[in-house]
Amino acid sequence: MTLPGSTWLRGPVAPDGLAYHRIQEAGRPGVWRPLVGIVLMFLGFVLFGAVIATIVFQAVYLVTGQGAVDVARLADLTKPTPAGLAFLNVALATFIPLAMLTTRFVHGIAPRWLASVRPRIRWRYLFACLAVSVVALIATLVVGAVLPGQDGDVSGHANSFTTTTFHYVLVILLLTPFQAAGEEYVFRGYLTQAFGGMFHSAWVAVLLPAFLFGLAHGLGQSPPVFFDRFAFGVVAGILVIRTGGLEAGIAMHVLNNFLAYGIALTYSDMASTLNPSGGSWWSIPVTLTQSLVYLVLAVAVSRRMGLATTTSARVLEAPRSRV
Repeated sequence: MTLPGSTWLRGPVAPDGLAYHRIQEAGRPGVWRPLVGIVLMFLGFVLFGAVIATIVFQAVYLVTGQGAVDVARLADLTKPTPAGLAFLNVALATFIPLAMLTTRFVHGIAPRWLASVRPRIRWRYLFACLAVSVVALIATLVVGAVLPGQDGDVSGHANSFTTTTFHYVLVILLLTPFQAAGEEYVFRGYLTQAFGGMFHSAWVAVLLPAFLFGLAHGLGQSPPVFFDRFAFGVVAGILVIRTGGLEAGIAMHVLNNFLAYGIALTYSDMASTLNPSGGSWWSIPVTLTQSLVYLVLAVAVSRRMGLATTTSARVLEAPRSRV
């Protein structure tokens, strides 16, 4: 039987006490389900992510009298524009509904269980993590100031603030949080639960999504750039399990992107940020400092706030069929 008044978002019910990465185990049985879910979700992104972004942009262009959308121009990250960055962010944000739909219809689990073991976004903790991320950023700046090889593409002179810069700032402030959340919902949300359900291991649930997260940023990355993204994925994955939700990972992702884009607009250019070709191993201690300081502080804050790390309500009804 289902809970009285259950809806599509609430779903059916099942035993409580599950860690975040084990939640999918309470869904419909079948080891093939997470494999199919992964394929469907990424196929859905390829087929519909750009389509949805194109529809949104076409509507905006029609209202503002700009004519037809040039998708090829918008998607060309080698020559980025504010509109192109907005197009990318909207497309990546579609991972949120894609992860939710896959969770609901492939696994029979209410989509809200992707957010946390609560199950919902714990907003007080999310905002607390944004504050904690500033402390981690300060630690990063201190370490970066004493290590060699940290100049990268940063020049000694700030770029001029132009109309294009203003448009970039608007896009970054308004859409980057949705893009960051989209990536967290798929890599630290669905994939963590999928691999956790398949292998019943927290480390596999952390390492495999982190590896895929690194690969998703481009096969032509240099080893230092890939390792930097892999390390970010590992720390974000640990945070999901240690805190029971996506909030800490989303906050860290948003800060990282704000910082990267801010440096690009102030001292460098957006093309080199979106398409990093070099990278130095000296950057690894800096990024690890930020990630590890943030990891310690975010976990400490979650404990201070008394956040649960396992489900305290039933997830779904035990399935009647073994199909």
